[in-house]
Amino acid sequence: MKDRYGDVSAKRDGHVAILEIDRPPHNHVSVELMRDLADALHVIDAEKNIRATVLCSAGKSFCAGADLQAPSGIGNTEQPSGIGPLYEEAVRLFSAKKPIVAAVQGAAVGAGLGLALIADFRIAAPEARFTSNFVKLGFHPGFGITHTLKRVVGEQNAMLMCLTGRRLKAEEALAIGLVDQVVPLAELRNTALALAKEIAENAPLAVQSTRATFRHDLAAAVRAQTAHELKEQTWLRQTHDFKEGIRAVSERRAGNFTGT
Repeated sequence: MKDRYGDVSAKRDGHVAILEIDRPPHNHVSVELMRDLADALHVIDAEKNIRATVLCSAGKSFCAGADLQAPSGIGNTEQPSGIGPLYEEAVRLFSAKKPIVAAVQGAAVGAGLGLALIADFRIAAPEARFTSNFVKLGFHPGFGITHTLKRVVGEQNAMLMCLTGRRLKAEEALAIGLVDQVVPLAELRNTALALAKEIAENAPLAVQSTRATFRHDLAAAVRAQTAHELKEQTWLRQTHDFKEGIRAVSERRAGNFTGT
């Protein structure tokens, strides 16, 4: 395992790999970042001595989703945004074979929520916030969230999050099963590492086999779901409401939507 995969740093603690996304303060998603992370997980899958992974981030936010101001981001309505290639990397992330524990601080927004959902378990600091805010952008959820979120919290809770765009505090996320444990920020990484090590104490082939049974065809389901999500996002990108939603979120105000 290398020490660095682009903006992802990697180190080992016993049988556990610690992957840190290092694009502070908000660790906005990009195709390159997701590719770096997928490459790291691919290497981890090939290394016998690594049995589990802790996924964490530097800075204020776990992952604040897309950078709406970036020329290649979803806020650019004139040029292709690279959303399709981003979803290809998402499928690779969900194809990882070994257990993942995410340590979530600050915002896990949009695609950042999708990223948190690649993990098998999520440990959160009290300051963590989880939101699927796509409808506030005049947009359809992506990153496979319309499949992966309901798989974790149930269809009703997932639909409530996706149709309201509401932001859940860590304790609220814990109550619906989106988060497995809430601990003080100073204890966040050590708690995630302790869980990963507890998993790694067990027979690795048995752990991977059991995980595969629980996750079943998750990567294939994400591939199919992101294809549908991209189709819906493509036509919504051309609407007045999408342009207004991008402006409204950037200006931190409610959108003035017209249904056009």
